[in-house]
Amino acid sequence: VQLQAYGGGLVQAGGSLRLSCAASGRTASNNGMGWFRQAPGKDREIVATINWNGDGRYYGDSVKDRFTISKDRAKGTLYLQMNSLKPEDTAVYYCAVARGAIGSTDVNMYRYWGQGTQVTVSS
Repeated sequence: VQLQAYGGGLVQAGGSLRLSCAASGRTASNNGMGWFRQAPGKDREIVATINWNGDGRYYGDSVKDRFTISKDRAKGTLYLQMNSLKPEDTAVYYCAVARGAIGSTDVNMYRYWGQGTQVTVSS
């Protein structure tokens, strides 16, 4: 499975961005997926996860009510709509495919990772 994340960039606080993650292979369509992020000097943290069929969405506390995760199984693409962005959202964002059908909140349950896309939010 290969993952290609894109859509990051520089945006002012309060703005929006939409990240996409193109995944190859049937595994991506049949497995849970997730978005994670890592800021300089900080651990990788979970942003949002989604089950194989698009249900069972989970959001980290810091992004609830601002971010929306979705998945197009037919295209094998994962999305993250980010609204009301804050400077503290600045990080490299990674997409990942879980080992099973559930979008786990355990980072160790993810087998395949994309290369990351930088999101920078200016104040």
